[in-house]
Amino acid sequence: MHHVICTLAMMFMLTGLSHAADLPSATDASLLAALASGRPTVADFGARTCIPCKKMAPILSELDREYKGKANVLFTDVHEGRNLAANYRIQMIPTQIFFDATGKEVKRHIGFMDKADILKELKAAGLK
Repeated sequence: MHHVICTLAMMFMLTGLSHAADLPSATDASLLAALASGRPTVADFGARTCIPCKKMAPILSELDREYKGKANVLFTDVHEGRNLAANYRIQMIPTQIFFDATGKEVKRHIGFMDKADILKELKAAGLK
């Protein structure tokens, strides 16, 4: 019985980790391309080991799929993209930065954000 419980626990942990890997970590180039695309953008700065960030990973992946071609949804692991995080003065994670279609920062939020709130801010940034 103990072996079964350990196996199930490991499967749940791996499932959670796979969600965190859904979106690749954005680079300077991919963020600049998103900001020049003429579409609203949310850039989430976090870490694959941060609990609230892990909870947001499937939400971000879902939004990325649902609004492909209408909005950009990016994730930056602050451990992999230290320079990008420093350029945007990220001090706490997760931090979401919303940009309008012209690439101008219009909102910044620190902490977990659910799908409805992210969508609300993307719409305020110009998502149609």
